[in-house]
Amino acid sequence: MDNGISEGSAGDPGAGEPEGPFRPPTEVEHQLYEAGETGDWTAFFATLAATDLFVPARRDAVDADPGRVSLSPFRDPDMDGLCQAVYTRGLLPEPVPGQVHERTELAWLARIWPSSLRWLAVNPGTPVETFVPANPRAWRKYARKAGQEPRMKTVWTGPLHDALAHGMACGALLLVNNGHPWNHLGWQGQGYSEEQESLRRWWDITSRDQLLYAMEGLTAGDYSPSDWEFALRVREALVEEYGTLPDGDTWRDAAERVLLARTAELVESTGRPPGFDLHADIESTRDLIGRILRYEARFRADGILVGEDVVRSVLAWDFGRASAMARWGLGARYCEPGEAREALLTTGANARQIYRGWGEFAAGYILGRCLHFDDEAFGSWYTDMVAVHRILTTDTESPWLSVPWQHPTDGTRDDRAR
Repeated sequence: MDNGISEGSAGDPGAGEPEGPFRPPTEVEHQLYEAGETGDWTAFFATLAATDLFVPARRDAVDADPGRVSLSPFRDPDMDGLCQAVYTRGLLPEPVPGQVHERTELAWLARIWPSSLRWLAVNPGTPVETFVPANPRAWRKYARKAGQEPRMKTVWTGPLHDALAHGMACGALLLVNNGHPWNHLGWQGQGYSEEQESLRRWWDITSRDQLLYAMEGLTAGDYSPSDWEFALRVREALVEEYGTLPDGDTWRDAAERVLLARTAELVESTGRPPGFDLHADIESTRDLIGRILRYEARFRADGILVGEDVVRSVLAWDFGRASAMARWGLGARYCEPGEAREALLTTGANARQIYRGWGEFAAGYILGRCLHFDDEAFGSWYTDMVAVHRILTTDTESPWLSVPWQHPTDGTRDDRAR
């Protein structure tokens, strides 16, 4: 089979390689480097065909025609003819003003490749820089046979154990479920246009101000409905008072008493009837408690909760999305790297104030997601989380197995994915 590498091409990786061994940032770059070193171009293109590729573009050009991915040919003094750069995720350049990257794949390049371009420059300017001659026909063959990347992706050169890694790991359920690296700070995610479209579609966010507002609210745990947290706090109060978990009826009755007492205090202080339907609130809370109990029973059956463990708080649902939002905002260029970093640190610190380990955090996140989306259907909104929970509790690259819950600067407790 024609592998698309001709004798005399700049197939060898490592132009301008620094002294010392190269540390590939992810498994993709490791595979490309090994394949290039040994001349195994079948393996090289198999890896390239199975991963996301990113093409550089001028931001003003993309803003003028959102969603359209265009090539940006360049000349290299060592190559004969025009080249097109693509980067793998781990070697994307840091975000700089005026330039963005759009996500694509080898199959797309094979379809649109113009005859005027002679070289595909893979990760130019890096230790695994590799120029391969244009051969769209061969690329299409590799694309048809492309395998699936693992969902767990770790940037080996990124934060792995510190407080920043902890804040990043708070978003692991969401990011790993989407097949994205959990600890990539120089985030370009799905590419500039796709990140903006995703934020618009899911969050109605189209500007920096809107992004920062959402990030602040999620980081503080202000997005989840307050009645969820109220119900769980009533149960926590009962546990603290009596030293044992209440049954469902006891929990419901206690929540009703609290609502009645709060309403009486409000009426007494204002001298007016409440501006809400107390009976409806009581019924809604009693129904919510039933839903929580049924989800917790299913969580135990699927290994999300162990034994008599229960969900202590659903604020993890906000914290997990805050962690991801910091990366999404950076990819859409609605925030700066320093702002994303600060949001991640704050998210991790806030999560550590409420939860005692990754297991508790995961159960809180999954319950919040299910209460919001699933409505006891136990459909993909739930089953996807069961699958990614298993990955995060078993995969050797999982941050839940390597990032201490309490970093030494915050305490000494090291409660991992228990």
